[in-house]
Order: sequence, then C-alpha cells, then structure tokens
Amino acid sequence: MKKIGFLNGPNLDRLGKREPKIYGTTTLGEIEQFVSEEAKNLGHSSSAFQSNHEGALIDKIHEWADQGFFGLILNPGGFTHTSVALRDAVVASGLKTVEVHLSNVHAREDFRHKSLISGIASAVIAGMGYTGYIAALRFLSEES
Repeated sequence: MKKIGFLNGPNLDRLGKREPKIYGTTTLGEIEQFVSEEAKNLGHSSSAFQSNHEGALIDKIHEWADQGFFGLILNPGGFTHTSVALRDAVVASGLKTVEVHLSNVHAREDFRHKSLISGIASAVIAGMGYTGYIAALRFLSEES
C-alpha cells in the first residue's frame, strides 16, 4: 500500500465558486473525496491538504516525506510560476510528484506557461479538469 499526498495551493479552496467556466463547478471537497475513493480502490491511502500559504504547503511536504509517503499529487496554483521554495521542498522530499492543473495553462495567459515545478515532476497533467487528479493517482499507483 502506497501513501499518496494530495496537495493544493492558493485559491483552490474556492473551486466550485471561482471562475466555473475555467475551473468547473466541482468543489475541492468533492475532488478530495473522488481521489480518496480511487486510492482505496487501487489499494492505497491518500491524505489531502490545501493552503493559501506557501510555508504551510512546504511544511506538509516535509511532514509527508518524514512519514514515508510514496507520492505527491500537486496543484501549486499560482505558486507554480513563482515559488522556488516550493520547488526545493518537492526535490528535497524525494516524493514521486505529479503536477496537476485543472485548466490547460498553455492555452491561457503567457505568465502561466512557465512552471517551476514541471522540470522536477515525474509527470505533468493539465486541462483534464478534476479527472486529471485521478489520472495522476493511477500513474503513481503504477510507479515503483
């Protein structure tokens, strides 16, 4: 059984209310439930955490690494493009990481095209809506 962390950054607590034409109407709580159920179906466990604060996200990555988690499904939100500290925490953790974005960031504003996380992630998923998180979980399930 693998332990997989599901980490979401700033403003993702507003899913279901925030720009539904871009992010859909599914709430983060609903997505967390979908991920948890699929993890159980695959024989794994998952823990979810969201914060609007960079340090809290970094602390959670450290905690999960120290607890022997295998993987990380990460939607860094706006920190995708700005946080060297978050990137460094992912690298230091040793967690197999999949970067996930609900929208196709490459079809949006130019500043969203550069990710500080993509280069150190095992995989990147963008534009699949909440099903991207399930795809990330299945990918991590098959990794060794």
